Amino acid sequence: MTLPIDFAVATPTDVPALHALVESAYRGDSARGGWTHEADLLDGQRTDHDALAQAIADPDHIILLARDGDALIGCVEVNRAAAGRAYLGMLSVDPDWQGRALGKVLINAAEEAARARFGATHIEMTVIRQRSELIAYYQRRGYALTGETRPFPYGDERFGRPRVADLIFVVLAKPLTSPAV
Repeated sequence: MTLPIDFAVATPTDVPALHALVESAYRGDSARGGWTHEADLLDGQRTDHDALAQAIADPDHIILLARDGDALIGCVEVNRAAAGRAYLGMLSVDPDWQGRALGKVLINAAEEAARARFGATHIEMTVIRQRSELIAYYQRRGYALTGETRPFPYGDERFGRPRVADLIFVVLAKPLTSPAV
């Protein structure tokens, strides 16, 4: 199989498949097939249909989809954060596709979308502090820990049910340079 190089922007009709992909990549036993899951830290959902539909409808958000034929195998969300800044989130790769550089391709596409659609010169993300392998992965992609932390939304099951009591997000950021010509 070849790596997909064309991306589509998610539409409302993509919500069911998008939801299934995100859940399979982050939570439950299916997620354990990949290395980037949160299944040991959180139970419950990662997102829901309503949140995905709202993001798709919001002009300050874009969700990019990667497909292998008709199968949705990856996605990433980018949204306008503040003047010159964008936020990268919901990077999801089907567990069967992890380790094939699809995550790197999705990150590159997200960074380009942040520049082109939102005029961003910087991009940031948050990662649960306990996910040291994932933080190291992003650092290899040029993201740096900022020293800033953000609280985990305990008590809001839209984001899952914590299995541990000390979840907190760390913030990573990266300057966006113009793409090479």
